[in-house]
Amino acid sequence: MQTTMGKKHGRLINISGPSPFDSLPVDCISSIISFTCPRDACVAASVSKTFESAVKSDTVWEKFLPSEYASLIPQSRVFSSKKELYFSLCDDPFLIEAGKKSFWLEKTTGKRCIMLSPTEVTIIWGTSPQYWRWISIPESRFEKIAELLAVCWFEIRGGMHTRYLSPGTRYSVYIVFKTKKGCPNLGDSPVDAGVGLVGQESSQKLIYFVGPRGRGRRRDVTRPKAREDGWMEAELGEFYNDSCCDDISLSVVKTNTPHWKSGLIIQGFEFRPTKPR
Repeated sequence: MQTTMGKKHGRLINISGPSPFDSLPVDCISSIISFTCPRDACVAASVSKTFESAVKSDTVWEKFLPSEYASLIPQSRVFSSKKELYFSLCDDPFLIEAGKKSFWLEKTTGKRCIMLSPTEVTIIWGTSPQYWRWISIPESRFEKIAELLAVCWFEIRGGMHTRYLSPGTRYSVYIVFKTKKGCPNLGDSPVDAGVGLVGQESSQKLIYFVGPRGRGRRRDVTRPKAREDGWMEAELGEFYNDSCCDDISLSVVKTNTPHWKSGLIIQGFEFRPTKPR
């Protein structure tokens, strides 16, 4: 057997011969692997048949699942193993909190991800049907989402407790949306966005929902990006979740233009672990 043990001065070191792990019971190897992360576990499965068998153990994947996973899964769903359950939570987000939040796991790390329904935030003038309305569309995760009909004063504020997220993790927050007819008087205009823990300084930035073309574009304003699910997203900011004992606040505000704004459809607000820049 030839085993790659590590790197020295940028080169891989290959050691021929039996692995010292081959003499360990499979259950012991499973216990050791359970202290790594899902990505490392999948890599370990390629080392040998023994490791492949150890990685399949429920002992490994139980550690990668959230402690309350049993309450997140519909009783109608049946899984053959904890590994199958883990990847189901990564690939198929579940609705929790009476359908007000969408929950899933980041596949490589097992970190928690959450999308807040727009019903969980405060939309200024949101109770007036001539300004905003609640609609249902097949491609949304939630039963009801918000559509902007016509407002002058555009403002959204909301928040969530950090217990829903993984501790010791930096998160990025996104507004997930679609636009109609270029989102008149709002899509090409910079919008103030902020995210942070209550009582601490918030992360502040400017975002576009569409963005102007040519010379009208400002470099200090974040442009939206297309998602694989057909929606758009714009990053509102970042924060570090230290202890899971805090509240998060978010805001999306545009108040300095008198023109009527319309054409924005909001699916929700998504919290995901921040990717390395």
